[in-house]
Amino acid sequence: MTRKTRRAGTRHAVRGAVAAALCAAVLVGCGGGSDEGGRGPSAESEDRKPVDAGTPTPRAKPVVEPAALRGGGVRVNVHDGQRVGVGMPVSVTFARPVPAAQRAAVERRLTVRTSTPNTPGSWSWVKDRNLHDGQRVDYRPKTYWKPGSEVTVHVGSGTVRRFTVARSLVATVDVRTHTMTVVKDGATRRVPVTAGAPGMDTWNGTMVVSDKQRRVRMDSRTVGYGDAYNDDYNYAVHLTASGTYLHENPKANTYAGTQNVTHGCIGLATDGTARRFFEEVIPGDVVRVTGSKETVAPGNGYGDWNVPWEEWRTGSALRK
Repeated sequence: MTRKTRRAGTRHAVRGAVAAALCAAVLVGCGGGSDEGGRGPSAESEDRKPVDAGTPTPRAKPVVEPAALRGGGVRVNVHDGQRVGVGMPVSVTFARPVPAAQRAAVERRLTVRTSTPNTPGSWSWVKDRNLHDGQRVDYRPKTYWKPGSEVTVHVGSGTVRRFTVARSLVATVDVRTHTMTVVKDGATRRVPVTAGAPGMDTWNGTMVVSDKQRRVRMDSRTVGYGDAYNDDYNYAVHLTASGTYLHENPKANTYAGTQNVTHGCIGLATDGTARRFFEEVIPGDVVRVTGSKETVAPGNGYGDWNVPWEEWRTGSALRK
């Protein structure tokens, strides 16, 4: 063989080796490895059945909203972007009562997410004082919301609310000592008050501020007290649907800190005490009353916190 022929043979051998190596690499790459015998599974092996190109991809079934969530009439108590106190529950009300058999389906379309981890919570159906059974379902965490939490609520596919837990304010009224202790972000102060007189006792238990007004007209005939009063009261913080307020009351100038003389509301003096509390309080702040008699019902405003946690959870239709 001539030198030229030997060189050409060498080049052909190298090219053949490179091609063989590339082929082996391609086989390994496509096969994804080999079995114990060193043979990679083929495209027709039992592990990889051929795909029928004519079979359409299954489509997800459209979500059907429960009737209670369609056609409007659903109300959520928190506004988008609102800043609330640590006690504010999420309350959803419906235009018509939701039958018991449909409540689980409704709950599955209600979601609450919070930026703060480890915040267990639950929905519970609440008998609202002014609505029929099945027209209201509330969500609250096991304990008060953590300040700074960002909460997102989805009600069906069409309603979203995002709110922020601004800070913590819990005011505890002891009707026996005629004193309100306000704890705001760890700072404490005590305020003299006058509460409901005997026979017109202030509700006992935990209430949540629903709203507040600079001035409110209060008529005793609307709460069954005849013509006892019909006047405007300033710096009114709304606590219950039955008409309990924490507000400025001229009688507190004399009796705050010493005697309970109101028709069930909590009275603060006109010397700036009532105004100060009014200006710092926001919806969702907590007012607890101790030493009184009957406990406020869950559906009388936001009395949700008066229900023990395990009992609260049993009010969910998903636990039936």
